[in-house]
Amino acid sequence: MYSDTVNKLISQFEKLPGIGHKTAVRLAFYILEAPADVANEMAKTLVDAKEKVKFCSICYNLTEKDPCDICSDKKRDDTTICVVENVKDVIAMEKTHEYKGLYHVLHGAISPMNNISAGDIKIKELLSRLSDDKIKEVILATNPTVEGEATAMYISRLIKPLGISVTRIAHGIPVGGDLEYTDEITLIKALEGRREM
Repeated sequence: MYSDTVNKLISQFEKLPGIGHKTAVRLAFYILEAPADVANEMAKTLVDAKEKVKFCSICYNLTEKDPCDICSDKKRDDTTICVVENVKDVIAMEKTHEYKGLYHVLHGAISPMNNISAGDIKIKELLSRLSDDKIKEVILATNPTVEGEATAMYISRLIKPLGISVTRIAHGIPVGGDLEYTDEITLIKALEGRREM
């Protein structure tokens, strides 16, 4: 239906997560109908991002300089590390403006169903950071999924013998949520995470 070049452009857009065929066609035609400088700037930005953005050698967050801004910030609490599954989780935590410690990005979670083992994510790198006597607490902020829970349990078992405090972020009912619409597992987690007022 389209020329080979247009089909190839559509197929490249379809490789992006969450982009189906119709959206890929719309994006392809947007690029084709846009002025040449728009397409050129987009292409240059993609190449620049791929060349300049790397993983921080300490926490594995995305950065253009190494170490990243968070790891090199002397005002942050360097006795606490918050362990998250991916870079987007760091952004979510930073938006709260409450957490002032450091991070460690695992780049995934243990998932036997998807052939992802502990060796496939950045657990070994986390453990090497803990050899420094500065670290007093590791906060496990993996997602409340089967994989996230399994990963948190696995990491907790590795860290506890080191004498470092291991905590898990609370899970439960979202602010503004109704009990009647909350599933059983979320209610169980909310009860387990209750605290004194």
